[in-house]
Amino acid sequence: MILTQLAGNFEDTIRAIPIVPFDDKVLEFFNDLSKRLMRVREYSDVATFGFWCRKTALLKEKENYNDLRWRLGKGVVFHSTPSNVPVNFAFSFAAGLLAGNANIVRLPGKDFEQVRIIINAIEELFAGEYSSLSPYLYFVRYSPDKELHDKFSSVCDVRIIWGGDATINELRQSSLKPRATELTFADRYSIAVINAEEYIKAADKPKIAQDFYNDTYFSDQNACTAPRIIFWIGDRKEEAQKAFWESVHSLAKETYELAPVQAVGKLAMFYKVAANIPTLLVDTKDCYVTRISVNNANEELMRFKYNSGFYFEQDISELKDILPICGERLQTLIYYGLCEEKLTKFLAECRPKGIDRAVPMGKSMDFSLTWDGYDLIRQLSRKVTVIK
Repeated sequence: MILTQLAGNFEDTIRAIPIVPFDDKVLEFFNDLSKRLMRVREYSDVATFGFWCRKTALLKEKENYNDLRWRLGKGVVFHSTPSNVPVNFAFSFAAGLLAGNANIVRLPGKDFEQVRIIINAIEELFAGEYSSLSPYLYFVRYSPDKELHDKFSSVCDVRIIWGGDATINELRQSSLKPRATELTFADRYSIAVINAEEYIKAADKPKIAQDFYNDTYFSDQNACTAPRIIFWIGDRKEEAQKAFWESVHSLAKETYELAPVQAVGKLAMFYKVAANIPTLLVDTKDCYVTRISVNNANEELMRFKYNSGFYFEQDISELKDILPICGERLQTLIYYGLCEEKLTKFLAECRPKGIDRAVPMGKSMDFSLTWDGYDLIRQLSRKVTVIK
C-alpha cells in the first residue's frame, strides 16, 4: 500500500464543517485560482479550467439555484477520478467545494504536469489568505488498493466515481456509511449529427474542423464526450462529407501525432467490425481519419468503438433515425446546423433512454454543474427544511 499525499491533511478534512453552496470565500478562492491558471499557455486544458472557475462564471451558475440559503454541503466527498483525463479531477473537486463540502481527491495514477500546476497554485493560495479553506481539499495518489478504498469510502458522505464500469465495480467492494450516497460516471459514448445543407452554406469551415478536432482528437477520443458516430441529415450529404472530412484531415495531419501502433490498431478494429457487422471502409488518403460507413447504427456497434480518429458514419432522413443508438449509455449529442426547436421536439416526442446533454460542435468537453443528468450542486448538498 503506497499512498502519496500531494496536498492537505486527512484528519483536518474529515473534521471540516460543511459550508453553504457558493460561499463567498470559496468564490473568491476560485477567482484567484483562475487568474493563476489562465496564465498557463502550454496546457490548454489547465487554462480552460481556469476560465471555467472565474467568479463571474460561477455567479452565473449560482443563478440556477433559488434555495441556497436552506442548503449545506453533505460533509465529505470522496472523488475517484479517471486516469486518462488530466484535469477532470479539478472540475470534480470544484463541484464538491462549490456545493459546500470537504473533499478527498484521488488523483490520476500518471504524474500529469497539469495536475502539478493546479495543485501548486492551490497550495500557494492556501499559504496566504485562503488558509481557512485548506481543510476542504486533500489530494492523494495511489494504485488500486482495497484497504485505501475502504478507508476513504468509510468516512465520506458522498462518493463520486469517474473512470468507467470496471472502476465502479472495484470501488463498490468498499462499503459506505448507511446514509452516504454515490454518483457514478460509467462507460458512456457520444454521437454527432451534422446538417449537410447548413455545413455547405457555412463560411467558417476551418473553424468547424477545429471545433470537431477539439471534440475528438484533443482527447484521442478517450473522453466519453467524444463522438463515435457521425450522422448526416439533410440534402447534399455527399458534397458536405467530402468538404468536411478534407478539412478535418488537413487539420489532423498538421496537428495530431499519430503513432504507428495507433494506425495498426485502427485497421485491426475495422477488420473486427467487418467480421461482425456489414460495413464499408471509406477510402481516405492515410490513417489520420478512419471512416466506416454503416446503415443501421445501434448500441451493438459500440462494442467496436476505437480512438485516434476512428469514426462510424450513417446518412439519416430525420432525427428520429438515431433512436436505435440512443440507449442509456449515450451521453452527449453534438450537433451542427440543427435548431433548438428541432432538438427539443425530438427529445419531447421520442423520449430517448439516453442523451443527457445536447451541445453545439466544439463544446462537448465544456464542463457544467449538471453532468450526465446529475445536478451536482443539489446532489452534493442537503436541503434543510424549516416549517413555520
